Amino acid sequence: MTKLVARVKILPASIDVDLDKLAEKVEEKVSTVAELHSYYTEPIAFGLSALIADFLLEEKEGGTEPLEEALKSVEGVGEVDVIAVSRMSTKL
Repeated sequence: MTKLVARVKILPASIDVDLDKLAEKVEEKVSTVAELHSYYTEPIAFGLSALIADFLLEEKEGGTEPLEEALKSVEGVGEVDVIAVSRMSTKL
């Protein structure tokens, strides 16, 4: 089975959102669709930072759409932008 690695930029709904707590909410909400592998914060401008997160998910019809929908439903998430998607073979 082939897995996908999706890197997603998540912009908070406001500057006051704690990105570490947002990452916890994201991990919980997307657990049925994908696995949060890692994340870091990236400064944008004027005190606003984005959450850059890598997710592991199964390659199937619909691609990253279920992940994007799950992310958009998390309280505190403003915008979601898929930066990159790569295939990762589980056979070595």
